[in-house]
Amino acid sequence: MAVRENEGIKGNRFVVTGGLGFVGSALCLELLKRGAAEVRSVDTRAYSPWYQHLQKNGVRCIRGDVTQKKDMEKALQGVNCVFHLASYGMSSKEMLQTGLIEEVNVNGTCNVLDVCHEIGIRRFVYVSTYNVVFGGKEIINGNESLPYYPIDEHVDPYGRIMSTAEQLVLKSNGRPSEKQSDVHLHTCAIRPAAIYGPGEERYFSRILSLGQIGLLFVRVGDASVKTDWVYVDNLVQALILASVGLLDDISGREGNPIAAGQAYFISDGSPVNTFDSIISPLFKSLD
Repeated sequence: MAVRENEGIKGNRFVVTGGLGFVGSALCLELLKRGAAEVRSVDTRAYSPWYQHLQKNGVRCIRGDVTQKKDMEKALQGVNCVFHLASYGMSSKEMLQTGLIEEVNVNGTCNVLDVCHEIGIRRFVYVSTYNVVFGGKEIINGNESLPYYPIDEHVDPYGRIMSTAEQLVLKSNGRPSEKQSDVHLHTCAIRPAAIYGPGEERYFSRILSLGQIGLLFVRVGDASVKTDWVYVDNLVQALILASVGLLDDISGREGNPIAAGQAYFISDGSPVNTFDSIISPLFKSLD
């Protein structure tokens, strides 16, 4: 499949839900850098550390909630592709709010999908999680052929609910637009490893806070246990490649995009022991 640089990006309009977040903001800026005609960041927050930088560089910041379909109807008009990053409940005290996790991750995702179908958007890239196949049992050299982890065996509601949401996204692949029967929505799912990079807002601030008050003195798990991580720029590139893989007018694949209906694990390709390779060096560098 021959694809020109920035094909499907240059001159197109995009929505990034959760666009004021760590990954969302990086994605918005990269889309503009590659020649997008318009990038809209849709987020429930009115402000974030990246807000001014996004606006300064031309990102249109819209305050909207994926759980409110009317918000999505306004935000998605006239766009060519949706990157759905908005989610809730991955870590910390959020993990205890099962109702809200389901409302955002399932109902919110359904709202975005429904609006895409109604107005004829062709591409939908969903940011999922490797937890859809993981429930605490060791996986060695796993790949996309792994089955979904049994719904009733997940150790936390986030993994179970995200699994449901991802399956809804992939089952929506190929569904025709309500207004144009010859226009179909093509979907795919990206399953990132643990994400790191400048400005990361979930893990490291909490790890440092625990370290400062002396609560990080026990290693969890065997020293041989390794985990995948992904640098934010690598993840952004994967998201953009996924959107290109959903184009349905590429020579040789007309109407049958290579990424349509697929799920992809994304990592740096170098699993490490989190304590030895990340936490310990971090603490040493900060004395």
